[in-house]
Amino acid sequence: MGVFVFLPLVLPLTAWPIARLGEHRLHPRTATRLLTVVAAVFAVCSTLCLALLMVVGTAQLPGNPLPDGWSDPEVRAAVPYDEVAGPLAIPALLAVLVSGLRTVRRHRRVRRAAGRALRGLPATSVAVLPDALPYAYALPGARDRVVVSRGMLAGLEPGERRALFAHERAHLAAGHHKALLVVELAARANPFLRPLRTAVRYTAERWADEEAAAHIGSRRTVARAIGKAALISRGAPVATLAHFAAAGPVPRRVAALLGPAPAGRVWPPASTAVGLAAWGAAAGTTAAALSSANSAVTLFFILHAATQM
Repeated sequence: MGVFVFLPLVLPLTAWPIARLGEHRLHPRTATRLLTVVAAVFAVCSTLCLALLMVVGTAQLPGNPLPDGWSDPEVRAAVPYDEVAGPLAIPALLAVLVSGLRTVRRHRRVRRAAGRALRGLPATSVAVLPDALPYAYALPGARDRVVVSRGMLAGLEPGERRALFAHERAHLAAGHHKALLVVELAARANPFLRPLRTAVRYTAERWADEEAAAHIGSRRTVARAIGKAALISRGAPVATLAHFAAAGPVPRRVAALLGPAPAGRVWPPASTAVGLAAWGAAAGTTAAALSSANSAVTLFFILHAATQM
């Protein structure tokens, strides 16, 4: 294994350029999908890396119940700086697991709370809550629904309301709540993935913006709806999965809508900066996956041999 076992922990740095450039130069749909996949691969690889180091660290703890062969010098020699990296990996992995579980629980709690708020309302695709606070969000589930308050509807004109509904339906159709959960868990697994989480939060909103603009046929109306909704809902304490005009910066979203529609390329040309960044991220994820696979296979055979002693 050698020093390659540590690569998955730092290779997410190779995705920072595409996280930055993808927000501006890729179609939001492409950027969201690409960054979500990259974040997921890096998160799995870095977590596996910590797990491998944790095995080595646990085997060296006094009084551990594992077989004595796990502390064989051959096992320790397979990981550089095992006397430091192994013990440090134990609390690090526990922190990742606890943080991930809390994130999943919070996600489920928000969905349950939103579902309880709809009890007693007609089972329609749009649920209007009699709340003066202005908010609107997409609620996925067995029956996908768009939830909006009377306060939000009161502040928008008819065309802007159609833009709002189209935006939230785009979130539901594309399953953006899944991508947002994946990048949130990835950022919890490795702090170097936080820029990707920020980028996906923005590109998912931009994707919904573009779908709404295509649906109603007016980019300017969607831009006006987003800007107006952001102004009237400022400070509204509503925790949601995909909140209209909540993910920003809103001025960038409005400016993008006032410009031409983005090109829908599946992969950017390699001769451009964003293309080079995309290939750099792809190379980083490949290297992380290969490093993790090599380390896992090597450690498996080492531990298997050790337990036979």
